[in-house]
Formats: sequence, C-alpha cells, structure tokens
Amino acid sequence: MEKIQHKTIHTNGINIHVAEIGEGPAVLFLHGFPELWYTWRHQMLSLSSRGYRAIAPDLRGYGDSDAPPCASNYTAFHIVGDLVGLLDALGLDRVFLVGHDWGAVMAWYFCLLRPDRIKALVNMSVVFSPRNPKRKPIESLRAVLGDDYYICRFQEPGEAEEEFARAGTARVIKKFLASRNPAPPKVPKEIGFGGRSQKPITLPPWLSENDVQYYVTKFDQKGFTGGLNYYRAMDLNWELTAGWTGVQIKVPVKFIVGDLDITYNTPGVKQYIHNGGFKKRVPFLQELVIMEGVAHFLQLEKPEEISEHIYDFIQRF
Repeated sequence: MEKIQHKTIHTNGINIHVAEIGEGPAVLFLHGFPELWYTWRHQMLSLSSRGYRAIAPDLRGYGDSDAPPCASNYTAFHIVGDLVGLLDALGLDRVFLVGHDWGAVMAWYFCLLRPDRIKALVNMSVVFSPRNPKRKPIESLRAVLGDDYYICRFQEPGEAEEEFARAGTARVIKKFLASRNPAPPKVPKEIGFGGRSQKPITLPPWLSENDVQYYVTKFDQKGFTGGLNYYRAMDLNWELTAGWTGVQIKVPVKFIVGDLDITYNTPGVKQYIHNGGFKKRVPFLQELVIMEGVAHFLQLEKPEEISEHIYDFIQRF
C-alpha cells in the first residue's frame, strides 16, 4: 500500500485526488457510494504487479477531491469532463476502464459520450439502463419501489445527511458495506438510515475496523452530500442526455454482478440481463459473470477473483 502514490490534479475547474501505482497500459478505476479510491486497493496492487498502471481517483464530492455543494454540479457531463481532463493531465489517450456502483453508471456514460478514450470496460453491479424518453428515473423508481426506496429517500437535500449524522459515520459505512440483504433497500422515515436499534454490526472477514476507519476519517472531513448529489442529479442527467436516447454502448465490455447484489435483484433487472435486452443495448458485451453468494461490494468481498476477472479480460486487447 505504501507504494501507491498520491497526487492532486486540477481538471474541469476542480481539484481531483488521484491514487496510482505501476507502469504500463493504464487502467482507470471508478468507485461508487459510499466509497473512495481505497475500494480498489486490492485490484490496483494486483494489476500493477502484472505490468499495468492502475489509476483510481476520488470522484468529485469524495475524499480528498473537491466537493461542489450543488447537486447540479454532479451530472454525467461533469464527471466525464473531470475524467477526460484527468487523462489529458496524465498524458493518456486511451485507457481500460473499470467501474462499480456509481462508478459503473459513470463508466457507462463515459463510454456513451467519449468511446474514443476507452479500450475496453469491465463494469460491475449496475447494468446500462437505456434512457426512457417517457418518464424521469426518480418517477419510475417511485412507481415501482415506492417513496421509501433508498434512492427516493436520498432526493431531499439535507434529509439523509441528518439521518446519517444521527446514526454516526461508522455505522453508516458499516451498514452499507456489510449488508448482504439482496432485497431493494427501503428505509421508512420513522426508522431512518441508522436503523431502529444501535446493536453492533458484525463486520465480514474482508472488512476490517481499520478499513472502516479510513472511510470514516474521509467522510467526516467531507460529509456525504457530494456522494448523495449523484443520486440527486439523476433526473438532470435524464434531461441533459435526451440527445443520446437509443444510442448503444460501442466498446468491448465484461459485466460482473453478484447474485446477492441489490442491483441484480431490482425488479426487471434479471430479465433484462438474461433475456437479451442488455446485449441489445451493449452489443459488444463479450462476457457476463454472475458470482454466486456474492453481494454488492464484490471487489472487496472477492478481491482476488475480481482482479483475475479484470486481468483476464483486458490482457486480450
């Protein structure tokens, strides 16, 4: 870990913190919520030992990167703009891309908007969802999953932040990272994100108290608003990407998801993946991996296997 180098790069009007290690073809890792560059540490060390240059930023709003306060500063165009500027600053024309959770969503957008910068994509957990021209995403989620669905509950500025503060940062991090319930998370306001009881959360073997503390330190400094703003910009993304309705993802893709992942168990997703809808919209999907008994944070839960999956795919190009 001490061999991983850290730097700050000014791009797209903000400062982005970047962790990197190794030399060779570049692999850009995009983290999700509530995570940091740190979520990719195992894969970075593995790939750098095999002749790759592993690069993992704290995305805007997270960790040691700048966090503009307004949700309208967290659209896909902002994030992709940050990343293109980052690649330019590092002197990189094209990279391999790896994403998870919100990092996966932004990886899809990156491939949609700037496929010329991506050699191939290994994406995890979140499938590419085509834009529905008839209904905004939050309206669709409310219709299918109700007002208590966690993404719907995240929409009101300040509300989730207050509940997180009452629960305590460590408990929030543990509840997210250690959860193995595949059901779509619903959080009634009377219960809140901390849960009814404050009984201790047992950590899985792949998540240490030291790991939790690293996340806690960074989120205590920055707060959760930056990360939550990605959810709050979902409808704005929908408005801004009207011109890309129906456009396919045209880069080589490997997709990995755990069968206990909440995203895989969201209504309609399994059918979309297995009945041809996903392949239709991602025509260069070359590999689909469903990991048995694995939940959402698969790169932490199965670090060696995920590293192998990434290496196995990108070394072909």
